[in-house]
Amino acid sequence: MIKFRYICLTVATAAIVSLSACNSTPTAENPSAPAANSNPQATEAVSNSSHSGHGSKAKININSAILSELDKFEAKLGVPALSNKIQANRPYAQPEDLVNKKVISQEQFDQIKDQVTTQEVVLTGEVKDVDYMTKLGLMKGHLLVAKELLDKNQPKQAEPHIGHPVEEIYVDVEDQLNERKVKEFKTTLVSLQDLVKSQPKDAKVKTDFTSSMESVDGAIAALPEAQRSKPEFGLQVINGLLDAANSEYGAAIANGKISAAIEYQDSRGFVTYANDLYKGISSQISKQDPEANKTIETSFAELLKVWPSVIPPSTPVKTPTEVTKLVKNIEENSQKVIDKSSTQAQR
Repeated sequence: MIKFRYICLTVATAAIVSLSACNSTPTAENPSAPAANSNPQATEAVSNSSHSGHGSKAKININSAILSELDKFEAKLGVPALSNKIQANRPYAQPEDLVNKKVISQEQFDQIKDQVTTQEVVLTGEVKDVDYMTKLGLMKGHLLVAKELLDKNQPKQAEPHIGHPVEEIYVDVEDQLNERKVKEFKTTLVSLQDLVKSQPKDAKVKTDFTSSMESVDGAIAALPEAQRSKPEFGLQVINGLLDAANSEYGAAIANGKISAAIEYQDSRGFVTYANDLYKGISSQISKQDPEANKTIETSFAELLKVWPSVIPPSTPVKTPTEVTKLVKNIEENSQKVIDKSSTQAQR
């Protein structure tokens, strides 16, 4: 049975975002699964005053994280069903309760203790806006892949990618949708999912899909266009999507083979949408920092080769390590652009 997963956006004190993997599949070839975070219990305010980059990784809240976030621990420790075990033993007064409640051993806890928290992070300012658009970007990535699969007459493969936004991403962004007075569209997503399950050949699938994509685009448009077109803002969203894709691709590979088609497809969708976003701001970045722009565009071109089709190839085009290197090239050069813009703004 397919477990629906969601990659939760993480932000601590940095404006660039890291995301956790969607899948719990343990793999030695996933050396880069970024830390994740969710909504904990003691409040820790986060502002948009810092662009400290990727040096500080936010933590996963073991009291409120959904299974997909807890999957990061499951994958790292190689403990089957650990995500469910962590969830079943809530609440935790402190991270060390994972050991006290015999969820994991002290040795295992020592491997993940820097990624565990029971504190709440409250997003504010630009960081909150980046979080919002990145989550909607994840929805877009899932739906883009679903459309490709529907076009290839693969409704069973498409359905999970429609389900991900419905099952978890929507509920996680719902408060922000309400705050921004965005019209409810979960019903639209659910209708599409049900139709693809029951009547995938119905002509209404196409119209419902269009309505779903338009709803996500409308939610994105709740952010001012001037903000969305700012290179510094767009790069943060792009890096969040790429971190997610990187984790997903690592989860898709095992023993040198693509063992999880869903994760392969997820990563394809996230990279595709991230590349689309970059195209919209590349001309501005080229003027600000031609060298960084060239590196980012070259890295994107190489990344896109990793997913030659929505149906996984028999042999991976690149290893997770190679994909990580390309993602980090983009992130590092994005940070250069962000830092340069921040310095100029302070003058």
